[in-house]
Amino acid sequence: MSGSSRTSADLDPRRRKILFRAWHRGMRETDLIMGRFADAEIGALSDVELDEFEQLIEVLDRDLLSWITGEAAVPENYDTAVFRRLKAFHNHSKPIHV
Repeated sequence: MSGSSRTSADLDPRRRKILFRAWHRGMRETDLIMGRFADAEIGALSDVELDEFEQLIEVLDRDLLSWITGEAAVPENYDTAVFRRLKAFHNHSKPIHV
């Protein structure tokens, strides 16, 4: 089970692949962070934003999670508008898995 609440039927092949990859990263917490964001935003992201999101998908789970939680500084090349949207998308007043 992917956890996705969005169908990919209306997406082009690139967006389908990105949506799948966002939900299948390896660590459940980052699956939820990336996957939920992708469910909500994948259809509206521009090609440049898709490039930035794909770059984030390649980041190691532990690094991405530490950037999202603020435990580590985000490297300049990853501190993009898409990363800031991803971070703002999640409500940090409750656990990730809720």
